[in-house]
Amino acid sequence: MTSTNAWIPRIVGDANEHPDDAAGGMPADGIETVQLLDAEGGEVRHPTYSPQLSADEVRDAYRTMFLARRIDVEGTNLQRQGQLALWAPAKGQEAAQIGAITALRPTDMVYPSYRELAMAMHRGLDPVAILQIMRGITHATWDVDALHFGLFSFVVGAQTLQATGYAMGVTLDGADDVVLVCLGDGATSEGHVSEALNFAAVFNAPVIFLVQNNQYAISVPTSGQFRGAPAARAAGFGMPGIRVDGNDLLAVHAVVAEAAARARAGGGPTLVEAMTYRIGAHTTADDPTRYRSREEEELWAGRDPLVRIERWLRDQGTPEEYFSELATEGDELATDVRARVLALTPDGITELYDYVLAEPSAALVEEREQVERYLATLEGR
Repeated sequence: MTSTNAWIPRIVGDANEHPDDAAGGMPADGIETVQLLDAEGGEVRHPTYSPQLSADEVRDAYRTMFLARRIDVEGTNLQRQGQLALWAPAKGQEAAQIGAITALRPTDMVYPSYRELAMAMHRGLDPVAILQIMRGITHATWDVDALHFGLFSFVVGAQTLQATGYAMGVTLDGADDVVLVCLGDGATSEGHVSEALNFAAVFNAPVIFLVQNNQYAISVPTSGQFRGAPAARAAGFGMPGIRVDGNDLLAVHAVVAEAAARARAGGGPTLVEAMTYRIGAHTTADDPTRYRSREEEELWAGRDPLVRIERWLRDQGTPEEYFSELATEGDELATDVRARVLALTPDGITELYDYVLAEPSAALVEEREQVERYLATLEGR
């Protein structure tokens, strides 16, 4: 069997360097990649999976993907202009995110990492809530219980433990909710991810591990991370592992929908490896030109998930008016978001103490008072 990392396109044009299979550039390592749309937006027949979204539902999904990318670009611009401390672009991963979350119920819990802007927007989260975290003026801004959407996790892989624990609680409550947790290919190298997978399998927890394999853990390609593909490793933990074309909205939706139905029926966890590509930098502190080629980026640009769905929608007869109105909506949203971000000012540092304990301890109160006294001396200078 060919190693999972042998396909990475290091030198475009040399078939020995990236022996892609017929699934539009997926690894030729013997693991099937579920695909329902090719790179041109044409439908692909699959023996097990089929599209479950109507044309109207695809249009709604595409709208969220489009608007999320517009805000994503604005986030990068704001950081470059000194208005954000950091930004983690999600460009290229929109289909993996929206395909997955549209396969869930609104009450299903989602645990993101730090790149799930599109998912957050689908759940109704104001993107400014994320941008102000990146502006460095707050730690948390939304009601997790109301949105059933967890806070961004900057400790790589830690959210998998939280998701597994929550899913075990769902089972104890006798509910039929499902938990989805998002992680990258690099996170699968973390020890606590293995612990989460093992606990989920042993306790038959209704949790879906969505590994967005965007080919790089910052600057380290998958060839430097692991030899066994995430989808293949799932069997070692005792759960199904499925690989899907992560740039194919319809395929991701179908695969996650099946995993969710199985979990609700008591079938336990599933690991879904969504093969995608991080078109931009890991974060705005990263320079991807130092470790990947222009040819590689151009290769994956041809598999852009938004372009693929746009072509499908046009083939379905979606009028040009839809796309022009959406472009206007995107510009207006970006302008509004920018204005509100620039108007944000930090709260006092002592606000941190308001969100530690529901009932502050004596030690916490004392520490806050010490900080307030220290700040008062600064003001008196």
